[in-house]
Amino acid sequence: MAIQWFPGHMTAARKKATETMERIDVVIEVLDARVPEAGSNPMLREMREHRQRPCLKVLNKADLADPAATKGWLDYFNSQKNVKAIALSCKKPGEAAKIPKLCLPLAPHRGTSLKPLRMMVMGIPNVGKSTFINAVLKRRTAKVGDEPAITKNLQFFELNDHMQLVDTPGMMWPKIEYESDGMMLAASNLIGRNAYDEGEVATFLGDLLMQHYATQVKQRYTSVTHEMDGVALIETIAQIRGYRIRGQEPDFEKAAMTLLQDYRTGTLGQISLETPASRAAMIQTKLVPAYNPNHSDS
Repeated sequence: MAIQWFPGHMTAARKKATETMERIDVVIEVLDARVPEAGSNPMLREMREHRQRPCLKVLNKADLADPAATKGWLDYFNSQKNVKAIALSCKKPGEAAKIPKLCLPLAPHRGTSLKPLRMMVMGIPNVGKSTFINAVLKRRTAKVGDEPAITKNLQFFELNDHMQLVDTPGMMWPKIEYESDGMMLAASNLIGRNAYDEGEVATFLGDLLMQHYATQVKQRYTSVTHEMDGVALIETIAQIRGYRIRGQEPDFEKAAMTLLQDYRTGTLGQISLETPASRAAMIQTKLVPAYNPNHSDS
């Protein structure tokens, strides 16, 4: 199942952000540390590179992500031109508050009362942009919610006499190129629920978890065995929790939601759904031509 999600208001938001990009100095891209590249909007990269704007990538929700994977992503992003990356949890205000100062070296010609540093906060829905804004401003200004696409319009804030923030709506891109990216984003609650089937997404998540985090899964669901796939994992969760429909039939959908929620809230532990190595391997696999039965090497 290919997941696509591009609500109508995002077209207008993209146009406004493109216009505003001309008047800002640094892009702060907030990412979910568990899926930092799958959740990086290629349109944002095109916008800032067109205007030659540096970028500070904030890997938010680092408390939920696998520390080893996060370190790999920081090394990966910090090796890129005009990019600086940091991992943190925006729910810890002290961590988010230091972000504006990290932007100063990216635009050394700005940051005075005569030339304020103008920073634009961008990212896809539900990665924590509004929580970040509130933590930096030290007051509840931006709307916060646990559903994607809460912010609908650009918001401008004066941080102090030499720094300004622009908060943008969460923006997806019109077509998600890789099917697994859509699945990872949906599993991480970064796509509207009406765009995907929760059972299919949970099955995808279960397969991935059993491949890379089976020990953590077994600690949560004691009846699970290492050889299980995603379907078997969800059926086992239904059995453990006593989720039944029509008598004795397991309630697969309810168990699927339990798995998704346990991952999203960090109940399963610190988990990342991709690493730089896994992403490179995935892209390479997609680029390999399909087998052509009419082709002969002879």
